[in-house]
Amino acid sequence: MGELFQAFGSTGWIARFVLALLAAFSIASWTLMVLKLRQLRRVDAANRAFQAEFRKATRLADVQAAAAKNSTAPLAGMFRAGYIELEAQARVLQRAGQPAGQIKSLAGIERALQRAIGVESGRLQRFLPFLATTASACPFIGLFGTVWGIMTTFQAIARSGSTSIVTVAPGIAEALINTAAGLAAAIPAVVAYNAFLGSLRRQRGAMEDFLLEFLNLTERTFT
Repeated sequence: MGELFQAFGSTGWIARFVLALLAAFSIASWTLMVLKLRQLRRVDAANRAFQAEFRKATRLADVQAAAAKNSTAPLAGMFRAGYIELEAQARVLQRAGQPAGQIKSLAGIERALQRAIGVESGRLQRFLPFLATTASACPFIGLFGTVWGIMTTFQAIARSGSTSIVTVAPGIAEALINTAAGLAAAIPAVVAYNAFLGSLRRQRGAMEDFLLEFLNLTERTFT
């Protein structure tokens, strides 16, 4: 660790700025990874709990308590959207003098659920683009520091007229430190981003399956 601080202290101000920028990206991306992992675990648990209650229910009204108890579950958000549409259709039919226990349009309920899928997917994807930015930008930021370190090396050679290791070592060390820092920030971000995308695809698949379950239960109840 002492050698790292010594190496950092021997770099120029451009290299220090590059390293500080990469450190900020790295800290922010690691914080986001931890928070996103915790969020997805909570969502998984809430979805499982809500889905178990939903599958036990024989009427949609029975599921409202489960939706309120598992409010962070995307499936609960979908249920609320579908149930609101059901109530809206029921009010329209009631004003038209139609008998209770019917729905106006199953397709309308499906559209409401599709909109809810978009809303819940957007909530789960929040801040993920930052990981993609970190993964794509940090290697180039590190490359800029690398090029600057090579330029520093050539300037040192020009000033001293010597190509000895004592002359070129500081610039080469500066270049390599920036290269390593760029990769150290980018690699965890790209791995986490791909892992989170896989998890989000599974979540979306679960929401699309729930859409079909909701429509089936609606059809059994109201038609």
